[in-house]
Amino acid sequence: MRVLQLCKKFPYPLKDGESLAVFHLSKALNELDCSVTLLAMNTSKHPYDVKNLPDHFDHYESIHTVPVDNRLKVMPAFFNLFSSKSYHISRYISSDFESKLIQLLKDQSFDWIQLETLYLAPYIPVIRKYSKAPIVMRAHNVEHEIWERLARHIGPFWKRWYLHHLAGKLKAYEVGQLGNYDLLLPITQRDAQHFQSLGYDGKLLVLPIGLDMQHYQGNPGSFQQPLSLGYIGSLDWIPNVEGLDWFLREVWTSLSQSFPSIELHIAGRNTPAWLHRLNWKNVFVHGEVPDAAEFINNHSILVVPLLSGSGMRAKILEGMALGKVVLSTSIGLEGIDARDRTEVLVANTPEQFVKALEFCFLQNGALQRIGQRAKELIATQYDNRKVARKLVETCAKMVASPNPTLS
Repeated sequence: MRVLQLCKKFPYPLKDGESLAVFHLSKALNELDCSVTLLAMNTSKHPYDVKNLPDHFDHYESIHTVPVDNRLKVMPAFFNLFSSKSYHISRYISSDFESKLIQLLKDQSFDWIQLETLYLAPYIPVIRKYSKAPIVMRAHNVEHEIWERLARHIGPFWKRWYLHHLAGKLKAYEVGQLGNYDLLLPITQRDAQHFQSLGYDGKLLVLPIGLDMQHYQGNPGSFQQPLSLGYIGSLDWIPNVEGLDWFLREVWTSLSQSFPSIELHIAGRNTPAWLHRLNWKNVFVHGEVPDAAEFINNHSILVVPLLSGSGMRAKILEGMALGKVVLSTSIGLEGIDARDRTEVLVANTPEQFVKALEFCFLQNGALQRIGQRAKELIATQYDNRKVARKLVETCAKMVASPNPTLS
């Protein structure tokens, strides 16, 4: 089958969940004999020179990129306050991207066209005009929910008001688009139920992030070393920064007092300056690291203190695939079928984080068993080929019969 995949940023390097999700699915589709064409925005926020692509990035039939300036701009953001349109969405509207899309649709035919995230929805009218292919929306998150949750945790009143304002317009847009998809791919069952509660009644397939387990070779030797916490995430994504800031202010003081030898190692793309200036005992800020798997492997515990966000956290899946013990909030684990003290550890308050670390210090061998069960869970439920096969089977039925009943 022939697939056109649209992305709001180039899906490489694999430094964030969206890129990981796009990469592993498209690679698995290729392995299932699908021919995938990529059309991606090359944004000012996440620019990438495709000339630097590694040899193993060879699963696309063709790759097309369009430069898009999606920088936050003060004046457009201000005037948007007086508009009913979503400022989030407007940053991804590009006449050049539209022109390239039209060219591809005129030159080729596709069995389905897959939009990776809501931010590609403005191009649905163009797709309808130039193609009869079904439109598949892969919802990596319930987008407006991220901003609603952020607004609840932001301190100053004016920031809360502004984020609520943005979230409201984004929600209106997100709900308004629900009738425009031929197939919706929520990334978790929870998100699927949320979309249905918002009024979606069309074809739906829950499609989690899948990983290629061959890419993840764990290091069980980390469990024989002194316990240390590793944190890794894109630090230009607001929920990550918010959660890490909360962890440092509210949790780390208690942890370091209870466990004076414990170390916290922080890595992430676009690390903010305030983190680099941090000069706390046993807290080490590494900035962007060349190999995320190697960083995770160096620490027996991967900490994920998320307070907001939506969808699935790919870094948790990667940590589990490497056989590490993931210590996360409940929000961080949304969409991942893992149990506390069986495949992961769960903590939502400073006191619970301290108790979880007490458990870690007392257990020794039990930690490695938790990590092993985590790895087995990922191999069973989140293998990228199994995930991709469900999508191919579903889309094949949809193409063969435009209005089948899909479960």
